[in-house]
Amino acid sequence: MSVTIDITGLPPERVAVVPSPLAELGMALHALSEPGHHPQLQGWATAVSTRLDPGLADRLCEADFLWRMTFSDVFAPFAGIPGGREQPGATLTAELDQLDKLTDEQFVHAALEFTCQLRYDVAEPGPLEDPELRRRSLELAAARGAVQERFTRRLLEDPPAIRAWFRQLMLDCDEAFFADTWARLQPQLAADARHKTELLRRKGLGEALSSLSGAISLDEEAGLITVDKLLVGRTATGDGGLVLVPTSLGWPHVMVLHRYGWQPTITYPVSDSRPQTPSVEQLTRRMEALAHPVRMRLCRHLARAPHTTSELADAHGMSAPEISRHLAVLKKAGLITSGRRGRYVRHQLDLSAVARLGSDFIEGVLR
Repeated sequence: MSVTIDITGLPPERVAVVPSPLAELGMALHALSEPGHHPQLQGWATAVSTRLDPGLADRLCEADFLWRMTFSDVFAPFAGIPGGREQPGATLTAELDQLDKLTDEQFVHAALEFTCQLRYDVAEPGPLEDPELRRRSLELAAARGAVQERFTRRLLEDPPAIRAWFRQLMLDCDEAFFADTWARLQPQLAADARHKTELLRRKGLGEALSSLSGAISLDEEAGLITVDKLLVGRTATGDGGLVLVPTSLGWPHVMVLHRYGWQPTITYPVSDSRPQTPSVEQLTRRMEALAHPVRMRLCRHLARAPHTTSELADAHGMSAPEISRHLAVLKKAGLITSGRRGRYVRHQLDLSAVARLGSDFIEGVLR
């Protein structure tokens, strides 16, 4: 499973690495509403939440589905502007001005995508144009609760009013807490963007993409970027460009905007010292390896001390070839290490790899 971006014919000058204050504000709101996704931000989230005005907190609850469960494209309005070559604004106000350039249909479709299960990477009418889709959208919103139903109804009845309401909400968040946060983060994000831009210039797109995340790869011959994620999607740059947006608050999320008709965008966490999350294929292989009862029993022995194949065969009443096959599965999954000592090869469980499996799984599904 992955999201692919066809970049056939994309010239280097149409690849931009640009921080986005609006995207980072969206990440901040996500971290405040889902602290379990970002335990490293617990101190920041607690400090912001405790001094948040109750009235503003209530208003945030009205639209938190835009950033709580996932990340709405209303936080990347530059990508929806016709031509596919716009970049994020330098200030929050500039990006909110870009949001005003989207049509009502674009705004509504992006805002209701997750609530109403609207199609993402294909062209189809939205609930403003299609009465049946409008009815279905209200029905699905009602199933998610009264708050989302009220918001959806208001949005469908008067999109300009909700857009103005959303703009003011973002400005109020900026005044309440985000301006200080952005002043602290912006230099780091700008430095990372300069570094990645220089990498692009000196070593090419493949090297630059690899530096963003181990989940991103480039097949230069096919002209295809692949982002390893637990979903399937596809898009193309066409005559437009590709935008890479660094985020400080967004780790471990690596997000790909692949909405039909919008400019492809990858939002990536800035470099840090965290271990690289395994690919979806590696994660699946490790979980399948540990699910077998024989291999679970082998792990019990291998966790305590190194053992040879013969020792494990004797302990489990199995033949050496049978043990070897199970060890091969564990080794391919990266869960055991092997080393020669004299005439014997000993195998041992990689406790750190197994210990990381839970956090790797969480990071994989959140990515």
